[in-house]
Amino acid sequence: MSDARQSRGRRCRRLGAVIDEETSYRAVSSRDARFDGVFFTAVRTTGIYCRPSCPAMTPKRQNVHFYPTAAAAQTAGFRACRRCRPDAVPGSPDWNVRADLVARAMRMIGDGVVDREGVAGLAARLGYSERHLTRELVTELGAGPQALARSQRAHTARLLLQTTDLSATDAAFAAGFASVRQFNETIRAVYGLTPTELRQRPSRRAAVPGTIPLRLACREPFDAAHVFDFLGLRAVPGVEETIRTEGGPRTYRRTLDLPGGPGVAEVDEPRTDRAGRSQAWLDCRLQLTSLRDLTTAVQRLRALFDLDADPEAVDRALGGDPHLGPLVAARPGLRSPGHVDPHELAVRAVLGQQVTVAAARTLAGRLAERYGVPLPLPSGGLTRLFPSAAALAGAEDADLAMPRARQRALRGLCAALAEGSVDLRPGVDREQAAADLLALPGIGPWTVSYVRMRALSDPDAYLPTDIGVRHGLRAAGAPEGLDADGWRPWRSYAVHHLWAAATGAAATSAGTEDSRSIRSN
Repeated sequence: MSDARQSRGRRCRRLGAVIDEETSYRAVSSRDARFDGVFFTAVRTTGIYCRPSCPAMTPKRQNVHFYPTAAAAQTAGFRACRRCRPDAVPGSPDWNVRADLVARAMRMIGDGVVDREGVAGLAARLGYSERHLTRELVTELGAGPQALARSQRAHTARLLLQTTDLSATDAAFAAGFASVRQFNETIRAVYGLTPTELRQRPSRRAAVPGTIPLRLACREPFDAAHVFDFLGLRAVPGVEETIRTEGGPRTYRRTLDLPGGPGVAEVDEPRTDRAGRSQAWLDCRLQLTSLRDLTTAVQRLRALFDLDADPEAVDRALGGDPHLGPLVAARPGLRSPGHVDPHELAVRAVLGQQVTVAAARTLAGRLAERYGVPLPLPSGGLTRLFPSAAALAGAEDADLAMPRARQRALRGLCAALAEGSVDLRPGVDREQAAADLLALPGIGPWTVSYVRMRALSDPDAYLPTDIGVRHGLRAAGAPEGLDADGWRPWRSYAVHHLWAAATGAAATSAGTEDSRSIRSN
């Protein structure tokens, strides 16, 4: 089959809806950044592929092919544009919205499963044969798991070459390549440059030895204030902190429990210009025990800040609701924060049952101090990793300042996570994970929905019994028993709008500090 026929046979998707090629070309002609990461544009006459918003001259329609992933364009023989850097775009929002095999595989590949466990490990996690998995990915995405992982390694290698002083050999193995030869061939094929030439191109070098600076791209609009408020309010002492330099934006910092050892991440709140426009990325700095964890760390931070969301689609769907419409208009681009560690989030969800955010944070901080693994070297206010599920399963009664029933629920959850009978890792089947959680003593619908929303990055989790949601419905003038099915598949975002409405209403009537107690953990 010719490349042109393959291109016509595979249509790009946007949030489950097929995008025809004429619509794609119009997006390219208008340099529409909303489609960056949703599809890629390859130009036959130049052999280059770009993001839709590339500032270069728009190619003629007959010379353009469209691909759903960068890996597919690379497999077809195209190299990345040096002007728009299509490997640095936000990820497709499809992978969190959809729950099918391809979406689950993409979430796992993004977390580095292929690099750590190979295609065999990926297939085993998904419960399919390698042949079937490869066939499904190639059919829909134009590239198999190895090609998708290879594209991801190339991006990681570019970051290492341009932001650290690592030798090319060390960068190759840190990025996950099996050999220097494979690394050299991939860099030349993807970027049209040798590793040495790629390193010499203008870049932002690490200002602090041992630190990797990078930019986390996002789609606009992005309500950064909501995310930084949300994370700062829940920051566990010793594990997380939010700091602000005088006159500058906030910085969120936290420890990371990564496959290769502990890490520290810090992410800056995006700056705005005089017109109120925000930059389309978050500045980030990473300190890692093993540079092989760079891809995994970046992917988990993207989930934490919900950077791969499509805010236009969310706002368009919820903005038409008579109750949510005014809330969406007031806070365009509001995100639903995920988490960097699903096990940690599940534990914190149980700690937060029927208590205020402040109380849950205090208890989590005490457990971290008692059972968390200390960092080799403290970093500011960060001193330790959050305790593992195995450590908390054996926690002493004196350290669990909660009712007996919740103690049993916490221990049961931690034991199930430690032994693997409940799996919350990236790419798991959300329905199966929810059913497994619900089968545990003391784990009810609220906890399951909160875990789905944050640990599993489910955009459609709803918490009808949550006190903050009920207050938000009242503030929005909606009936408490409102049928929320009309908000699918974006009910997680609706919950955050309702929490924001509840906080605003409480702040108006009783002061900001009192308002914080009504919001869920």
